[in-house]
Amino acid sequence: MPPSPSSPTRKPLPVVPKQSGWQRWLPGLRVLKDYRLAWLPRDIAAGLVLTSMLVPVGIAYAEASGVPGIYGLYATIVPLLAYALFGPSRILVLGPDSALAALILAVVLPLSGGDPMRAVTLASMMAVVAGLTCVIAGLLRLGFITELLSKPIRYGYMNGIALSVLISQTPKLLGFSIDSQGPISDLRAIINAVLAGQVNGYSLAVGGGTLALILLLSRFKQLPGILIAVTLATLAVALLDLDAQGVQVLGELPQGLPDFTLPWLSGIDLASVVLGGIAVALVAFADTSVLSRTYAARTGRPVDPNQELVALGAANLAGGLFQGFPISSSASRTPVAEAAGAKTQVTGVVGALSVTLLLVVAPNLMQHLPSSALAAVVIAAVIGLFVITDLQRIFRVQQWEFWLSMACFAGVVAFGVIPGIGIAVALAVIEFLWDGWRPHYAVLGRVGGIRGFHDIERHPDARQIPGLLLFRWDAPLFFANAELFQQCLLQAIAQSPAPIRRVVVAAEPVTSIDVTSADMLGELQQMLTDAGIELHFAEVKGPVKDKLRRFGLLPEAFERHHQPTVGAAVDDYLSDHGAEAMPGHQTWHAD
Repeated sequence: MPPSPSSPTRKPLPVVPKQSGWQRWLPGLRVLKDYRLAWLPRDIAAGLVLTSMLVPVGIAYAEASGVPGIYGLYATIVPLLAYALFGPSRILVLGPDSALAALILAVVLPLSGGDPMRAVTLASMMAVVAGLTCVIAGLLRLGFITELLSKPIRYGYMNGIALSVLISQTPKLLGFSIDSQGPISDLRAIINAVLAGQVNGYSLAVGGGTLALILLLSRFKQLPGILIAVTLATLAVALLDLDAQGVQVLGELPQGLPDFTLPWLSGIDLASVVLGGIAVALVAFADTSVLSRTYAARTGRPVDPNQELVALGAANLAGGLFQGFPISSSASRTPVAEAAGAKTQVTGVVGALSVTLLLVVAPNLMQHLPSSALAAVVIAAVIGLFVITDLQRIFRVQQWEFWLSMACFAGVVAFGVIPGIGIAVALAVIEFLWDGWRPHYAVLGRVGGIRGFHDIERHPDARQIPGLLLFRWDAPLFFANAELFQQCLLQAIAQSPAPIRRVVVAAEPVTSIDVTSADMLGELQQMLTDAGIELHFAEVKGPVKDKLRRFGLLPEAFERHHQPTVGAAVDDYLSDHGAEAMPGHQTWHAD
């Protein structure tokens, strides 16, 4: 029955929708199908604001990657259009990225021989390799690796990214430049430059004013605050001739549009290009997956990580075929788009078309755009990336996860973004293994007035049946905890107040078993049999029971050693071992 007109509108649940056909592979068209006209003004305004960053950043990262600056704009235009079609995230912005520049340069520089067009071809080849790698990985559904990153780890990573970006933009805000060597070294260089009097007061005034105006106008959601602030900063520089006072500006843009080209060079070290492209793909997806999941949580619109891989691959592949170079998601431009009010990937399309229009019609329109104003835009955007309140909650409820987040944060800040990704994944794996390596276990007993069987440590008044040990293991059984399982079980037998005749493993929490743990169970069964103790199981899941059969641990003779419930296992023990000596034993039964 549909809700009445007076009923409150229900928000849809944040579930990745199951799609088929073109809707699965082309989520951008699905967004257009459901697009609301009210979103268009905000997407257009956000796209124009984004353009003011796409141009200088694209040029800068192209030069850092060893190719001419205009190809950074090509690597911006085409991937944005491709991601708008294939990308599952409505907010993510893709383009040239500082994290990839060093990897691209390491391949391009020695193989290009100083020839800029040869460098462009090499970089495009890397983009094609990276694109194919991501597409294949997405089709093989390898996007599950993003599930390794818990919320505290994502918080630590994003806080580290935010601080790193903040530090990187501070020299531009203050009107000087430094050689970037990582957040800690950059911070030291900034302090030395400030103490040496290198701050340009005009740049600081323009950038600081822009930042203050953006933060002030952010209270008024209907106003394109960033666009207003950047426009006023550009007019101030042009009218007051501030570039003559040392205020750095964007300057004239090159002209021309990309051509479709199949990038290929003969007589080169192809292995270096392929390996470089694969390395780029790994770094780009690691970075993109964290950013995508973070914004999915913020917007309440979860995305399919496998489709994210396909979209990242399609964007790189398209960029490589149109004279671009490898790209990734942007931790600086994405928050700018969000802060400017972006609702969908139409923002990226507007940004791409605006860059194209600038190259064709008005390449000098943004020549007076001050670098300090752009730095202010980035700083204002990344301020919103910091997560403080939720970390305080995590500290209150589970401190070890808070310190895990801090370790990830420190890794990004101390070693940079790429090592920080590796540290985040390593910490996630350690966190997962630790939970399974040293899990909780319990000896169970019957508590008066409560159905079922419960941990005797939590319920000291719980009663145990003489001769019967009910043992629960709260984790899968695998190689890392197999020996611990055996030790804990034998210790529980030794600590029992009465000699044990039968052990029942309450196996409902055991969701899997591997060869190592199966061999351990075989040894344990023989050990207990030699000691005159029977080993039984209860509530074994079907897939686990199938594995036990394959491992030879469940022959027909032992089928009766497996009971469907703990209560049935207790009744079976009482039936086999003197129930008549325990009047009122029915009180032990639990369904």
